[in-house]
Amino acid sequence: MRIDIATLFPEMCEAVLSESIVGRARKNGLVEVHCHNIRDYTLDKHNRVDDTPYGGGKGMVMQADPIWRCYQAVCEMTQDKPHVIYLSPQGKVLTQAMSVEYSKMEHLFLLCGHYEGVDERIIEKIVDEEVSIGDYVLTGGELPALVLADSVIRLCDGVLSGSECFEQESHYNGLLEYPQYTRPEEWEGMRVPEVLLSGHHANIEKWRMEQSLKRTEQKRPDMLKTYQKGPN
Repeated sequence: MRIDIATLFPEMCEAVLSESIVGRARKNGLVEVHCHNIRDYTLDKHNRVDDTPYGGGKGMVMQADPIWRCYQAVCEMTQDKPHVIYLSPQGKVLTQAMSVEYSKMEHLFLLCGHYEGVDERIIEKIVDEEVSIGDYVLTGGELPALVLADSVIRLCDGVLSGSECFEQESHYNGLLEYPQYTRPEEWEGMRVPEVLLSGHHANIEKWRMEQSLKRTEQKRPDMLKTYQKGPN
């Protein structure tokens, strides 16, 4: 998989995506991530990539042409057309199911807006979908792009030690994950549930499913209702 991120702050993105599991995946050649500075693609002698909005109003709007040039350069470099996602508070909210689908794609191009957003014409010309990470507004699309990239990369083949590392996590199967414990067996008077010490795998799996159902009912009853309905 290849992910290209078009941003005004490539160093910010690189700093995050060079660490931990994602950083190791990149070093091991399991995924490619390239962060592009949109300013490198402007023809303005002052490296401006924004201007005042037509019709008036506060703030600045990112111009279409530098973004278009950045996108074209990536397409020429890879000889393909990536799936373009614009990180926007107007987009559909990112879910685990969406991350799973993105992880199956070969090439993503993540566009990070800033200021008052981007010229609508670039959205109409290249964007396949708009994605948000929640119903709130941030100063730019970099943090959402990093969240999306992390959630996708960890699902790619070989990044984690096995699919079981994420298939039993919260949201993957429609439920929240069961409680987790590690050594010591007793801490501050609280003991690890005996079933987890029993070595009886069938009983452990049964307990974990029961706990997932219970936890989902307590914390996210909306998810439990959807889970109980089953696939449409």
